Amino acid sequence: MTQQHREADTARVGNHPSRPSQSADPDVVGVAVRDGVELAYEVYNQEHPVTVVLVPTWAIVHSRFWKAQIGFLARHYRVITFDGRGSGLSSRPEGAQAYTDRQYADDILAVLDATATPSAVLVVESCGASWAVHVASGNPERVVGLFAIAPSCGLPVPTPDRDHVPWDERLDSTQGWAKYNKHYWLGGGYDDFVEFFFAKMFSEPHSTKQIEDCIGWAHEISPQTLSDTTAGRLGCEGAFCAPIAPLARQVTCPVVVVHGTDDRIRPHAIAEMLAELTRGELVLLEGVGHGPSARDPVKINHLIKAFVDRLFPVPTRRTWVRALRRPPRALYLSSPIGLGHAQRDVAVAAELRARRPELEIDWLAQNPVTKVLAQHGERLHPASAWLRNESGHIEHEAGEHDLHAFQAIRRMDEILVHNFMVFDEVVADGDYDLVIGDEAWDVDYFLHENPELKRFSFAWMTDFVGWLPMPDGGPREAALTADYNAEMIEQRARFARVRDRSVFVGDPDDIVEDDFGPGLPSIRTWTQENFDFAGYVTGFDPAELEGTERLRAELGVGPQEKLCLVTVGGSGVGTSLLRRVMDVVPLVRQLAPELKFAFVTGPRIDPGSLPAWEGSTVLGYVPDLFRHLAACDVAVVQGGLTTTMELTALNKPFVYVPLRHHFEQNLHVRKRLDRYEAGRHLAYEDALDPDALAEAIVKEASRDVRYRPVATDGAARAAAMLADLV
Repeated sequence: MTQQHREADTARVGNHPSRPSQSADPDVVGVAVRDGVELAYEVYNQEHPVTVVLVPTWAIVHSRFWKAQIGFLARHYRVITFDGRGSGLSSRPEGAQAYTDRQYADDILAVLDATATPSAVLVVESCGASWAVHVASGNPERVVGLFAIAPSCGLPVPTPDRDHVPWDERLDSTQGWAKYNKHYWLGGGYDDFVEFFFAKMFSEPHSTKQIEDCIGWAHEISPQTLSDTTAGRLGCEGAFCAPIAPLARQVTCPVVVVHGTDDRIRPHAIAEMLAELTRGELVLLEGVGHGPSARDPVKINHLIKAFVDRLFPVPTRRTWVRALRRPPRALYLSSPIGLGHAQRDVAVAAELRARRPELEIDWLAQNPVTKVLAQHGERLHPASAWLRNESGHIEHEAGEHDLHAFQAIRRMDEILVHNFMVFDEVVADGDYDLVIGDEAWDVDYFLHENPELKRFSFAWMTDFVGWLPMPDGGPREAALTADYNAEMIEQRARFARVRDRSVFVGDPDDIVEDDFGPGLPSIRTWTQENFDFAGYVTGFDPAELEGTERLRAELGVGPQEKLCLVTVGGSGVGTSLLRRVMDVVPLVRQLAPELKFAFVTGPRIDPGSLPAWEGSTVLGYVPDLFRHLAACDVAVVQGGLTTTMELTALNKPFVYVPLRHHFEQNLHVRKRLDRYEAGRHLAYEDALDPDALAEAIVKEASRDVRYRPVATDGAARAAAMLADLV
């Protein structure tokens, strides 16, 4: 393993908080050494008595391939992952003899020994099936059960298009499976092969993220090392490869074999033979390709857990309540990316209770939403503690006032799978009549992918529709956003029953006029056909606000002075903007001495980490921020919808600085603010110029604004749309 490779994987093996984008943190990180070969492993939920080992697949990917399973399984069992020899953080010995099935099987045993694991359930995918069969047949006391996904294990089953292609002969053709050739890889065709292979592996439409992940992992191993691992597995170049069929007959533990019928790497006849030889259970997944653990993680997670629970049954005690004896119950999901969703959702919940006083509402939520819920006395579901924090991921993705929002959501896929699995368990036991998801992307997506899991009324709320590419994202980002939009449109057309109500928080004229992508419908037209419109939800009536003068006095603002409020929302992404404005306080006060500043850091930025000039105050988390907005004379904010629309409703002059590359703030929110003729847009590049930033603040502070009026009945209208779903 090279030093460069180790450095590339530092973030992957470091402990939390260096892993904010992953679904779980390991309790143990270690290395097992066998015959000089280092095998990097991780152990999750160390104290649990039941162990599940996620066995390596082909060396072209490392143990991060299991990312959609780790967090979920680690909540229920002790989980071990390790990088197989030749990949990830493990050693890369040379030569085919170092990569035979027997070597990999002995590595599994070495990791079991190093982690003090007497026995375990082995979960395998693709090539890992061969290695697990070796262990289960030769060391039956170490394997409690074998769960094999898409096995590629050397059984005598014809594989169309592949069988006639020699692995180690020079070929004239480089088309199709001729790319699966040692000389092609070593002669410069490796990148082409990788793209070909993973496009075949994920045969399902809209698999761009899974393909992208695997291509990235494949470039962490050299063509020569992958060639050695392949030759060892095939029994070439002096390597011995024992027949699998006789070994499979010797397996005595329970076995489940899962295979997709659209697997274009290995046909499902292999799974049928393996299940027959091991006397195991066969599960065929219709229309699924070679990577179901990544492409259909919810289904695979359910199958794995059902298998393990059969092996280790736990006595349970349940109470069933007759349907008519149950009080009506709702589960509310509020997006944790910022605080705006929480404020409007609390307002909607209050209006919903006014219509249905008997309704019980639980919240499945994360920080910072939990701060707002605690302030309003709402009831948090205990399973909220199991959720992986999305705001932490967003902060990890951000640069200096820069967030590629679309790509950040794409790269949050592991967290979204994990959090959906938490949700799925909550609703399975909760007898909820209604689930309300305010931009709960995980729930909406995976319910459409697994519609059989819906057992409640489901209302979806959002304030924007349509992923949009940023101009400098080029053709690739345009193609990716169009693909995501197309998948959503197809899901809605096929499974309209999943959402009982789709609520747009706004009006039709707030919607951008773009298309979803080439050949796709207009975003505004499609949204009007598929959504109900609640109008904007502020959660307060500006005419009823009181106490602003008292608040100004508490902030040290005199009768002849003006207050500039600077706030950046509920995440830590806005630190750069806070510092930029702080730096120009002296300059602004030279131009307008009457201006005083109050900086609101929100719940995820330490106020003590920021300096304060004379004439300025630094505040931490402020409940009901709209009261401070009502008390100010001018504001400087990010381009988030909630704060900008609250300022619009309050008729306050403000400068808004959208995060760079944040498509929602730069396109969707700006479109809405332009409609209300509200705010002064300032690009962050311009805000880097102290004179330009100071001038914008001073000019805006002197403006007398009259924006278009913002409706005050949005929460009531939204609640009316939800009440009849209970």
